[in-house]
Amino acid sequence: MEVNVNVKPRLRFRAFYLFFIIFGVQTGVGILGAPRFIYQEAGRDAWVSILIAYLMQIIVVYVMVLVLRQYKNTDIFGIQVDLFGKWVGKALGAVYIIYFAASFFSILITYIEVVQIFLYPTLSSYMIGGLLLIIVVYAVLGGLRIIIGVTVIFPLLVQWFLILLYVPIIKMDWLHFLPMFQASIPELLHGARATSYSLSGFEIFFVLYPFIEDKEKVKLPMFLGMGYTTFLILITTVIVFGYYSLEDLHIIDFSVLAIFKSVSYTFIERLDFIVVAQWVFVIIPNLVLLMWAITYGMKRLYRVPQRIMVYIVSLIMLILASFIKYDIIISKLVDTISLIGFWLIFVYPLILLPLVWIKKKWRKLKGSAAQ
Repeated sequence: MEVNVNVKPRLRFRAFYLFFIIFGVQTGVGILGAPRFIYQEAGRDAWVSILIAYLMQIIVVYVMVLVLRQYKNTDIFGIQVDLFGKWVGKALGAVYIIYFAASFFSILITYIEVVQIFLYPTLSSYMIGGLLLIIVVYAVLGGLRIIIGVTVIFPLLVQWFLILLYVPIIKMDWLHFLPMFQASIPELLHGARATSYSLSGFEIFFVLYPFIEDKEKVKLPMFLGMGYTTFLILITTVIVFGYYSLEDLHIIDFSVLAIFKSVSYTFIERLDFIVVAQWVFVIIPNLVLLMWAITYGMKRLYRVPQRIMVYIVSLIMLILASFIKYDIIISKLVDTISLIGFWLIFVYPLILLPLVWIKKKWRKLKGSAAQ
């Protein structure tokens, strides 16, 4: 396996699109229940934990850029093979693929659960999952440019939801935030870690990097994309805290959706029906990008044709989604993925950077000795 990737010009895209890619892959089902999980760790100061999580993202992305720039044009799969050798490197690459697959599955079954709770309780899981996977397969088989088009257009179609939040905002009780700054530093950090599932997704930059045309401009769109996602989580968390009593947060699973359920207009009685139905435009970019990363990783590491892997992975996901139906199992799965993702996304790049520097210095010393 070659460490560096030779990308055809027609497959490259400009760094500007990273804003939409990062925002599209981060904004998923996690935001629907994020306020509750962050509150359980940091209490009223959960908003501080969200800001800390954003700073952590900036640091990690900066480190990822430093790691990638030590090579000509590679991705995380090539880096690991270069650092640890063929067999260990491929095994570590398989860890990334498995994590992408687990993230894909958690998003799929969580959205299926949301649809069954709020819209169609009797609709089977394989029916909902099958309809979603047909869209995902169609988009992925269209190629990377189609995938990027999906991540640009689909999230823009649901931004009008923010306008509907003005009713909960005017009904907020700001006393729910008092007293402020009561959480300890460890509690705030635990709250930031609880935010990691909702903010995960930017690790796909490790895979997309070889396809970026103007690599010197990647940082700004990345920071802006993550910043907008953080803003959405922050504003929804603040609204949820002000709208509901803090005691209610312990029992409301999808608190953001519950807000839309409690709001009605003369021309729309059940606003949550529309939100759940249109939320498919939010999760499709997640699923499409993750499916591409899974199948591209298999092609890169094990030379399995990407088209074949799309069908195989989709079939496996559909079968698994048909069996896992209980919310407690889904919740435990999401918690496990969140914990693994924290170490893989936020900690592992910090370990890679010194190893890459050491390997580069060792090569220079070896080259000088050979001369």
